[in-house]
Amino acid sequence: MDGGGDSRNFLPATNTMNNNWLRLSLFAICWWGSVAFAPSTSVSKRISTSSSTSLYGVRSAVRRARDSLLSKDRTDKDLKDGIAFFYDRSSKLWEDVWGEHMHQHLIFYSLPISGYYIPEDRTDHVQAQIDLIDEVLKWAEVDDKNPPKNVVDVGCGIGGSSRHIAKKYDCKAQGITLSPYQANRGNELAKEQGLSDKASFQVADALNMPFDDSSFDLVWSLESGEHMPDKTKFVNELMRVAAPGGRVIIVTWCHRDLELGEPSLSKKEEKILAKINRAYYLPKWCSVDDYCKLLEKEGAVDIKREDWSYVIAPFWKAVIKSSLNLKS
Repeated sequence: MDGGGDSRNFLPATNTMNNNWLRLSLFAICWWGSVAFAPSTSVSKRISTSSSTSLYGVRSAVRRARDSLLSKDRTDKDLKDGIAFFYDRSSKLWEDVWGEHMHQHLIFYSLPISGYYIPEDRTDHVQAQIDLIDEVLKWAEVDDKNPPKNVVDVGCGIGGSSRHIAKKYDCKAQGITLSPYQANRGNELAKEQGLSDKASFQVADALNMPFDDSSFDLVWSLESGEHMPDKTKFVNELMRVAAPGGRVIIVTWCHRDLELGEPSLSKKEEKILAKINRAYYLPKWCSVDDYCKLLEKEGAVDIKREDWSYVIAPFWKAVIKSSLNLKS
């Protein structure tokens, strides 16, 4: 790569849930350019959760129940408000059951992140989540020889990934989430773990991040891109805040690539996705190929993609099993 140009090196990977047309995708980008480094901002104050939880009254609950039965698409505003509300209300339960590595959090999520299930019969689920983070970093060639210095966790949940990476590489990490509860809890855990000087969390929108251009040498988005209603804007923002020589890693849910001449997924596939979207506050899905094209348009090169579905498939069985215990 030419350090004086504006080429970008992008690495993606994919992960599939049991159906071979549903995939969880991973992407990593490293790019070089001439843009000057600019520091980012952080917010670590306690934030009240009343604003998001007050959005939902009886009439709203009835409307949402009706829309769920009809698998109706949500508006962008409904998605944003619903994600914040959902994770404000559910994050404590997920933390109690699954630990601090919750990602279905892009901001947004409150489910725990998928784990690295090799061998597939492992039962140490918390360690499996930590191993997934480390394996993703290894796959994206982030290591001690070239450690990150400034990291942004886009969709940080309660900040498990951010704190792990900050501790692992002795670097600064900032996380953003739509959930006031998650941002507050992330800061509390950072203080409890002696990492408040390295990791901080704030409420912010991934489609309009409050950071200067070229602020981070590692942009990390683990299982949150699926929440983004505007994938083009999402990719644009990730690339915008990445510093010259930096790296972007995206792990996200995708549907299968369409065949040549195939205009869309089948009606059956679309129907299944609509039900998933209602359950997890998701907009329409895209394919791994769609992400690659968006990244290429942004100037990414050396795109790497991989399907890790077999790695995380046992996680969902464990989630279902955990929902049956008394604590859950």
